[in-house]
Amino acid sequence: MADRRGIAGLGGISLALAVLTPLAACSAGGDDDPTGPHKVDAARLVHLSAEGKVDPAQSVTVTAVAGSRLTDVTVVGPDGRVVAGRLADDQRSWQTTGRLKASASYSVRIAADDGRGGRGETTQDFSTLAAQRLLTAKLGPDSSGSGVYGVGQPLTVQLSEAVKDPQARQEVEQALTVSSQPAVTGAWYWVDDKNLHFRPEEYWPVGTTVGLAFDGTGTRIADGLYGGDRSSLKLRIGARVESVIDAAAHELTLKRDGEVIRTIPVTTGKPGFDTRNGVKVVLGQERSVRMNGETIGISAGSSEAYDLNVEWATRVTWSGEYVHAAPWSVGSQGYENVSHGCTGMSTDNAKWFYDNTRVGDLVTVVNSHGATMEPFGNGFGDWNVSWADWVKHSSLGKPFSTTVAASQAPATGMIRPEV
Repeated sequence: MADRRGIAGLGGISLALAVLTPLAACSAGGDDDPTGPHKVDAARLVHLSAEGKVDPAQSVTVTAVAGSRLTDVTVVGPDGRVVAGRLADDQRSWQTTGRLKASASYSVRIAADDGRGGRGETTQDFSTLAAQRLLTAKLGPDSSGSGVYGVGQPLTVQLSEAVKDPQARQEVEQALTVSSQPAVTGAWYWVDDKNLHFRPEEYWPVGTTVGLAFDGTGTRIADGLYGGDRSSLKLRIGARVESVIDAAAHELTLKRDGEVIRTIPVTTGKPGFDTRNGVKVVLGQERSVRMNGETIGISAGSSEAYDLNVEWATRVTWSGEYVHAAPWSVGSQGYENVSHGCTGMSTDNAKWFYDNTRVGDLVTVVNSHGATMEPFGNGFGDWNVSWADWVKHSSLGKPFSTTVAASQAPATGMIRPEV
């Protein structure tokens, strides 16, 4: 029958070391045979702390009996990966430092020296308890397309369960890895109990390659909640494309890598429907989209009602703000604001804008009478949050470099015997 005891009830693993009588030598020369090493039963020289089913949050130790020493320890998981470990200075004990998966079987290969010319190897097994609940993470952006994004694109994490406790949130952040080339300084921001965003202090450098991974395997997040399977994504940052929409001047200026490429006459939101000020990030693009005033609270049949197909639409908010073709307002473009909040331009200009922007590019509105873009919930207004305030919303309370430290590099977990 499977062990149904809960992880929390197991507690730490603490087993006494049995004092064992050394084996007689296997060679004809006896224990002090000067002719060289001889084989011994290593199982009687070592003790594995893991008995029964092990709490995956606990470390596993291998200990040598008095007079003996460990020469090689390798713990291999069900996926064939080696679990990292650390050998004590006196080579009498070895302890796992890498994470163990819940509900998994492990094989431990141990080599030991009895201190009198005898050497041997043994293999022992152990398994870990099943976690009551597993925390997984959905990572964004979705790189199912080209995998190339603009310099304003934040990284996102959606957790499978709400995490409220500050210490548990720290465990989540420590299970997340952001790496990039070149390295940047960035930080996580807890949007709510299930969602986190990461952004650099400044916009991503052009050409940056970015990796995001969640690996909470074996990590106790909270009572009964452990980190689930690893997930990861990679993306690349393209050119720095920034569009500034001046609502007072009725024009859009697009720059690529600091160079002005085109200035386009536009119309933005009229009084009562003023376009939001602030920095926005392109969320998506649609060749054609149906727009209906009822989606923003305009009653059907009223003087402000509309229901039409719009071409070359570049979305910047979830509530329906786009940069799009508006052939019906060409006479007002460059002169007055007559839209219901979107930025309208001629069909040719809208197609050009559509072709020259991508998801993650920056669109900033200035000199509008509208409110400031929301930081979260209506798209990516992340860049409207000051860096100092951003860092305060990290559970760790500090930024970090996206350079992978040497201590984070994969470890073999092996000890090589001396020769």
